Amino acid sequence: MSHGKKLREQIAGPGTTPLIGVYDMYSASIAAGHYDGMFVSGFGFAASYYGLPDIGFIAWPDMVAFVERLRGAFPAHHLLVDIDDGYVDPEVACHVVERLERIGASGVILEDQKRPRRCGHADGKQVLPLDEYLTKLEQVLATRRDMVVVARTDATEEADILNRAKALAATDADVILVDGIRSVEWIRRVRDVVGDKPLLFNQIAGGKSPRLSLDELSELGVDVAIYSTPCLFAAHEAMDSALAELKGAGGRLPVVDPERGIGVRAATSLLELNMAHRRTERAGVAG
Repeated sequence: MSHGKKLREQIAGPGTTPLIGVYDMYSASIAAGHYDGMFVSGFGFAASYYGLPDIGFIAWPDMVAFVERLRGAFPAHHLLVDIDDGYVDPEVACHVVERLERIGASGVILEDQKRPRRCGHADGKQVLPLDEYLTKLEQVLATRRDMVVVARTDATEEADILNRAKALAATDADVILVDGIRSVEWIRRVRDVVGDKPLLFNQIAGGKSPRLSLDELSELGVDVAIYSTPCLFAAHEAMDSALAELKGAGGRLPVVDPERGIGVRAATSLLELNMAHRRTERAGVAG
């Protein structure tokens, strides 16, 4: 069964499917121990790979190479990939979709933002004319074989949100995302407009959308939830705290509990699991 079909079946099942945002191989290694689905977040990748905000700096070959490494280490996990606006040009968008599907991505998110783009929870977003975006989306849909395609709108005006959500739901896109949605009431309104089409909700710490549990999202009819930045923000906080502690201790490293603490043993054991995943996959293919 293809990776796209596996994700599609998961989304069609009961409850809300969670996909955890990862930004490098180490964060993915930790996330893989807790969840069976990952979201390759543009916010996290721009921050970790370039040290820059998520406003359009990502080059598609860098993203494709990262997803290839992820799929090699995590052969059984769902991988939903943020491809922004398809890197501007529709032909490039289709090329990237072909490449990602060939290396085993489960799905992509294609947005309707104009450049310079913004994080979906930032102010100042502008969107492409709807017809222009729909043309690009249709080309991507015609290119994919079995990959899940999420159609995303970053519209901010109320009438435009509903108009675009309805238009996206009328396409062959698998899932609809209205990013930066601001209330439970608006989740309900979008849910009504898209009909039976699966709905995705994106929440980010400190963002514009309400903080909701999977049970709450399921009751609202949300089929997929992406958590873009919990790994990135937790790493930020932990690293800042650890380095402040190291500086305060005059450069003396803290004592690490060999059984429960994070030291060289725990880190090596985590990374050795990725080698085991590869061996298991090769054995399965050989069989």
